[in-house]
Amino acid sequence: MNRAWKTSASPGTSGRQARTRSLALCGGTLTPYKTRRRRPRHAGRVTDEIRFATKIAVLLADDLPVWQRLNVTAFLVSGLAGTIPELIGEPYEDADGTVYLPMFRQPVLVFAGDAAVVKAAHERALDRGLRPSVFTRDLFGTGNDRDNREAVRAVKRADLDLAGIAVHGPRNAVDKIVKGARLHP
Repeated sequence: MNRAWKTSASPGTSGRQARTRSLALCGGTLTPYKTRRRRPRHAGRVTDEIRFATKIAVLLADDLPVWQRLNVTAFLVSGLAGTIPELIGEPYEDADGTVYLPMFRQPVLVFAGDAAVVKAAHERALDRGLRPSVFTRDLFGTGNDRDNREAVRAVKRADLDLAGIAVHGPRNAVDKIVKGARLHP
């Protein structure tokens, strides 16, 4: 016999996944009791929405020219892809059988903020034990990875002139890290 208890304070809230404890002969397990899902359309197909327990966020200084924002974003996410292999999905393949490189399995959210917001996010990420990728303004004047690393190594953490950071972690932690930033326009 299954009994539900300890439901959420608002079990009828649309889009929320409340949890109940199912009591079975072998012991209790946490299972979702709500099954309603939004079903977005993609290219004429209806798909189930997937909620990720983690989040990838890029936070850029809002005073960068567009070309620098794009460049910084590419460099920052490469740091995540290179060190967290489980973020990468399977290779893509088109209908003709042409195989393409794999990409992140989950969305990348790009935010913007002033220097104080970027600096605070950097500190919050480190305080939460997450290791962000960083891109400092000094890196615009270097031309290779060795010089990039030397430019960062030459500056104390508190003095880094950050053009942007990228971070991956639990959704709620990343939300707190990018607090004060806005989604990039």
